[in-house]
Amino acid sequence: MKKHRAFLKWAGGKYSLVEDIKRHLPPARKLVEPFVGAGSVFLNTDYDHYLLADINPDLINLYNILKHEPERYIEDARKLFTPEYNNKEAYLKIREEFNASDDPYLRSLYFLYMNRHGFNGLCRYNKKGGFNVPFGSYKKPYFPEAEMYYFSEKAKRATFVCEGYLQTFSRARKGCVVYCDPPYAPLSSTANFTSYSGNGFSLDDQATLADVAEKAAAERDIAVLISNHDTALTRRLYTGADLSVVKVKRTISRNGSGRNKVDELLALFSVSSTEAAPAFSSEEE
Repeated sequence: MKKHRAFLKWAGGKYSLVEDIKRHLPPARKLVEPFVGAGSVFLNTDYDHYLLADINPDLINLYNILKHEPERYIEDARKLFTPEYNNKEAYLKIREEFNASDDPYLRSLYFLYMNRHGFNGLCRYNKKGGFNVPFGSYKKPYFPEAEMYYFSEKAKRATFVCEGYLQTFSRARKGCVVYCDPPYAPLSSTANFTSYSGNGFSLDDQATLADVAEKAAAERDIAVLISNHDTALTRRLYTGADLSVVKVKRTISRNGSGRNKVDELLALFSVSSTEAAPAFSSEEE
């Protein structure tokens, strides 16, 4: 099966880890992702149905528009990938318009533009909710047309929702498998907790997610796979899971020398095989 790249650049994207993740995902009818991000796991697996969630409304808005109006969206987005828009002044003007606009379609176009023209493909907002990633200064930003058409076609099998992970877990049914790619736990106790908590995912959230995953497997017969940094903290959180270690290259770092290999954990909370499995719920979200 050919590997498919996401059309968005994404910090912590799972493209390089897809084969390892697929090996650890149990068979199921439906894949549920509470932290879909750029969607590399969705794009490179073959389930009948997908429930894909994220707390970023701009991301989910873009996915729903691309799912329903691919031709219109791709043609309109293409107009922003010309030399006249590839300069700092044009970028800052579009960023300002994005932050001032409530129009979902316009925001979806600008979101893709800023993803490809902004620094390192970062997605970052200030406390007031304003997108604040600086200009990236790339010679010719790539327009991901083929990737967007593939995403749109695959999206026919998917439901995209903007919500928190607890809500998404509550939607999962027997016959689903859940894959979680949360914002990663800090690598050490000296990590910058201010910037870390800025993504809205605290250490309490890390613990809650592990607890919810364990209960989903033990009490609801829903297997859950979580990826995270391999640290003493995550090993403690995932005590009840089968742990596998994967070496992966970091793709986004403050400097080139920081792009070293870091151990990652894949923690699988398996379904108890002692109970007979109830029938799969045909209810689609």
